Amino acid sequence: MNIGEAARLSGLSAKMIRHYEQIKLLKPAARTDAGYRQFADQDIEVLKFIRQARVLGFSIAQIDELLSLWQNPTRSSRAVKHVAQQHLTAVEHKLSELAGMQTSLQNMISACSGDEHAHCAILEQLATPPTTSPPKSVR
Repeated sequence: MNIGEAARLSGLSAKMIRHYEQIKLLKPAARTDAGYRQFADQDIEVLKFIRQARVLGFSIAQIDELLSLWQNPTRSSRAVKHVAQQHLTAVEHKLSELAGMQTSLQNMISACSGDEHAHCAILEQLATPPTTSPPKSVR
């Protein structure tokens, strides 16, 4: 099947399929004499796997590792669980950071009168250095 059909069946865009092929997450598709990609059912299963892993927020490196494990019949489930556990730990850390951001934003919004006056508690708090150390990764 062509890339359009592969995209439709996998739930990914053709652009993402080409990207995954380019970064070697997906093996290069077979080509027709005219150079068009041709995907097999097995390729679609791999693309669906990648899509599901991306939905769960796994990184490309983690997906590459999970794909290797998935395709290895002698793998141990311990190795798979380890990758998933590391990812869960990172997700939990992000959730904790997001909860802190939510609380800070709620407090800032509550402190702002939101009226016609120029004074704004939100801007004041943003301009005031924090009393605690900033998060490790501020983007």
